[in-house]
Amino acid sequence: MTATMTPTPREAFEMLMAGNQRFVAGATEHPNQDAARRADVVPGQSPFAVLFGCSDSRLAAEIIFDRGLGDLFVVRTAGHVMGPEVLGSIEYGVSLLDCPLVVVLGHDSCGAVGAARAAVTEGASFDGYVRDVVERVTPSILASRAAGHTGDSDFIADHVRISVDLLLERSRALSDAVAAGRTAVVGLAYRLTDGTAHLVTSRGLDVADTADTAA
Repeated sequence: MTATMTPTPREAFEMLMAGNQRFVAGATEHPNQDAARRADVVPGQSPFAVLFGCSDSRLAAEIIFDRGLGDLFVVRTAGHVMGPEVLGSIEYGVSLLDCPLVVVLGHDSCGAVGAARAAVTEGASFDGYVRDVVERVTPSILASRAAGHTGDSDFIADHVRISVDLLLERSRALSDAVAAGRTAVVGLAYRLTDGTAHLVTSRGLDVADTADTAA
C-alpha cells in the first residue's frame, strides 16, 4: 500500500483481520518489514489503522496482525485505559494521519482487568499510579457484574465495549469522523491461547457484513 492509497474503513478492517488469520495459521508474510519499506516511510507515514490496545507484552500489534513499518499507529496502556494523552494520540491518527480505522484491543488474562476485579470483589488495594489504572477499569467491572456476567471472557468483552463507547463519547473529532463515514471504530478481544482476534463491537461498519456481536 502506498501513501496515496487510503483504504475504506471496511477495507482497513479486512486487511487487519486477514493479517491475524495469517498469524493464527502460522503463515505470516511479514509485510513491509524490509529495508525498502524502511526507506519508503522516512518522508512520512500513512497507517491504515490506529491500534489502541493493552500494554501486555503478549499483545504486540504488528506481530499478531502480521503487519510492518508504517501500517499501524499504535497506542498502548495497561488495560487500554484512556486519558488526555491517549485521546490526543488517537485523534492525531484520525485527524492528521487520516486513519480510516480505530481498533480497541482487549485480551483474556488481562492483569489490569484482574486487578480491578480483585479490588471490587476482594477489596484489594494498589499503590502509586497502578491504583489509577485499576480505578479506570473498575467501572467496566461493575457494569459487567451488574449485567450478571461472571466469566473472564465476559469481563474482557464488556471492558472493550465500554472503552469503545467512552472513546466516542470523549472524542468529538472521532465521533464526527465516524458519523461522516471517514472512520470506523471496532472493539476486538484477543485470545492468548490460539492468537485469534474476535470482533466484539463496531461503530461505522455494516453490522450484517462484519458479524458485529454488540448488543
